[in-house]
Amino acid sequence: MPAHYCGIYAHKPTFALLPSRGHTLPALPLERDLAVIGPMARGAADLAVMLDLLADPDEETLGGAYRLALPPARHQALERFRVLVLDQHPLLPTAASVSAAINALADRLAKAGASVARETPLPPDLADSARLYMRLLFSFLAAFWPAESYTQMRLEAAALPGTGGSLQDERTRGAVLSHRDWVLADGARARLCQQWRQLFVAFDVVICPVMPTPAYPHDHSPDQRQRRIMVDGTPIAYMDQLIWPGVATLPGLPATAVPIDRSADGLPIGVQIVGAAFEDHTPLAFAKLLEREFAGFVPPPGFA
Repeated sequence: MPAHYCGIYAHKPTFALLPSRGHTLPALPLERDLAVIGPMARGAADLAVMLDLLADPDEETLGGAYRLALPPARHQALERFRVLVLDQHPLLPTAASVSAAINALADRLAKAGASVARETPLPPDLADSARLYMRLLFSFLAAFWPAESYTQMRLEAAALPGTGGSLQDERTRGAVLSHRDWVLADGARARLCQQWRQLFVAFDVVICPVMPTPAYPHDHSPDQRQRRIMVDGTPIAYMDQLIWPGVATLPGLPATAVPIDRSADGLPIGVQIVGAAFEDHTPLAFAKLLEREFAGFVPPPGFA
């Protein structure tokens, strides 16, 4: 099923239960950092309808002064699209089946008349972006941890060198980020957003993996840091794979995830179509065209 998600900047605030002196307040509209909202559907046309229903500012907050007016899709024909392909990441491997599926899609797009590029100096540094994403993500998540878990993480963070290390080290640093360091990280995010704005002058959409592997077994073991997934025989930390959805989430870009192939085991392989900030209808229009030209969602056996 295709899914559409976007940074909170383009959608209504999430709702949350807020603790107050040991009590729980009613659900209140709250803008949470790096929050995403994403309906799922069997086709991009339905996603577009749901987007229009969900995306208005909350009537209790920004909706009192603003009305959302997302721009229309940039194009309505594949041959008009300028497409950038990103199928590899400097910090973790991409499964050969995923890379092959995305590059096969790129070849079909080129044959259909789209302008397809696989190299350009315009994208932000993906390694730096992934490290920044992990710090900011865990600075939010750790706010809800039990006090003893947070205290333990402070001890672990104090033992780390000042910079560098693994993505797990970045998650540890982020979990105990000071407000000063969060402000500096937020400034780095603002510079990242500007780089993406410049990229989307030259390109209309970016296609990249949703995850580094086809669909994978979920791991619900209690200690997330001990979880691993296998990428063509190489074990990687379970949480590291989040850097692919983080490509769109960190700068608040809209992304539509659609199925494009199946692995040798019959597992679905998806691609995410990333668009410029607030231009949600462009990746959705591109997804519609992929469905029309190359076939869309096919229910697995027993679910037709």
